[in-house]
Amino acid sequence: MAETNKKETAGDPLLSTKDGRWPIFIKLFALLTIASVIAEMIGTITIPIGSLGKINLIPMIFAMLIAVIFTPDALGKAVPAMKKFCSEKEVELSESTIMLMLLILGAKLGTSAGPNIAEIIKAGPALILQEFGNLGTMLIGLPLAMILGMRREAVGATVSICREPTLGLISEKYGINSPEGLGVMGTYMAGNLFGTLFFGVMASLAASTPIHPYALAMACGMGSGSMMTAASTSLAETLPALKDQILAYAATSNIMTNVTGLYMECFIAIPVANKLYKGYSKMLRRKDA
Repeated sequence: MAETNKKETAGDPLLSTKDGRWPIFIKLFALLTIASVIAEMIGTITIPIGSLGKINLIPMIFAMLIAVIFTPDALGKAVPAMKKFCSEKEVELSESTIMLMLLILGAKLGTSAGPNIAEIIKAGPALILQEFGNLGTMLIGLPLAMILGMRREAVGATVSICREPTLGLISEKYGINSPEGLGVMGTYMAGNLFGTLFFGVMASLAASTPIHPYALAMACGMGSGSMMTAASTSLAETLPALKDQILAYAATSNIMTNVTGLYMECFIAIPVANKLYKGYSKMLRRKDA
């Protein structure tokens, strides 16, 4: 039996006892550390756009762009020698380390919810009821994604705004390499790159509408720290008289979205998305209806 297991793992560089995981692990986190340090050195870049407000480019965006440059396909073509340092082995291991990072993030979110429970209670039921608004990403996005040609990827991509809790939920339920996992990862990556830009501009534009500033502040808390920061900061700069209240409501809403939004997705969004997918598949005459 032992010989059989050795033969089965011999072809996998991550499972082989000969190669080992530690060298790959060390190289992977060395690359991530380098990307993080460079991004923090760049810092936050603010781009004013006149009366519309401003765009905040935070370090996380630069870290992602640097990480993309570090991939074997991008960096290996430019500097072939770097393939020895960043190869497919590191890419394969990074898929497994995502879940580890999400566990740490989940613990952090849990500890941050407790101290803010008083503010959550003061905010009233509005913060809980606003979670139903997050279903709009699925009700609007799912049919559009399927019309554009997506299949099961559409369920993962549109079940929510696809931040860290959703990434962990879909990964646990379907697997990160499943069609649903690819969909949620695609939206997650796109959100990191374009989400802060979009919400930073959207918040400043929404400030000129009749919608109450507190409602807009709650809408800023969509479960993403970077997007919430970009949106709430832009909204607060547009309405400086309510700056403290806007930032407080946005932060509380963001905590609520991370805590209650996970249950909303698990028990309502995903089942509804699967039922809608079957219905739209029949309408579009898809084979996987």
